[in-house]
Amino acid sequence: MTAPAPLTFNQTVKGIAEFIEVAIHSILYIRQVYPADLFVRRKKYDTPVFQSRHPALNDYISGAVKAVAEELVSGNVDKVMVVIKDKDQVALERFIFSVENMINVEAFNKDTSVEEAMTARTLGQYFRAFLVKLAMADSQLAPIIVEGDLSFAIVLELRDNLTPSAKRATEPPPWIPANAQDTTPGADDKAELQMIRAVNTGVINLSLAVQESGAKLEREKATANAKRAAEAALRMPVGTAKTSQVAESSRTPDIGGQ
Repeated sequence: MTAPAPLTFNQTVKGIAEFIEVAIHSILYIRQVYPADLFVRRKKYDTPVFQSRHPALNDYISGAVKAVAEELVSGNVDKVMVVIKDKDQVALERFIFSVENMINVEAFNKDTSVEEAMTARTLGQYFRAFLVKLAMADSQLAPIIVEGDLSFAIVLELRDNLTPSAKRATEPPPWIPANAQDTTPGADDKAELQMIRAVNTGVINLSLAVQESGAKLEREKATANAKRAAEAALRMPVGTAKTSQVAESSRTPDIGGQ
């Protein structure tokens, strides 16, 4: 029986792009960016996943991932991010796919198996582990506390300040400039990063991390403090509560008299 052939460069790119698309759907589901009934349960990489069933959303995601794949082939990608934002477009979470090309492959060799590369089956097993860890990370993240609807953006960061390419010189690239706060350099000092999983395919290194923004963590802290204060008030003895109310009332005339 012939052993499975190692992946080619192009197969690796295709596999990574496909995984990113699956992961984006999963992120939108587990972080409740959209209602759960917008998604259907599927199976990918031998594990359950959730996929949007909204045609316009699916077209947006697949179009963005296709454009990412084109940049991956060129070796230009540094990071791909899913940025979850509130109604005021404040970034709350960034799911960061970091990419590192380990070898330089000439165009005419990109469909030739790379000796150091893993097989398609092994890569699929790694992606399964990514999705399992992603689901686990959801329980470790603070809930997103917002008023109004959430939204998201797919953000591409390229190496060496490159600009996205276009298929034809007469066409604009399929990207627009990102808001500075959506990017990794735009993250505030209070943001917290949590690594989810990483894999070295032998061709391209891929890692996934999630970053909670300072704005989100501040909201969580304020909500927790308010909850503790409310619980403390409920536990306060009746006599103490009455004394506090009297003290508060006795100060009111002083304020009015100023």
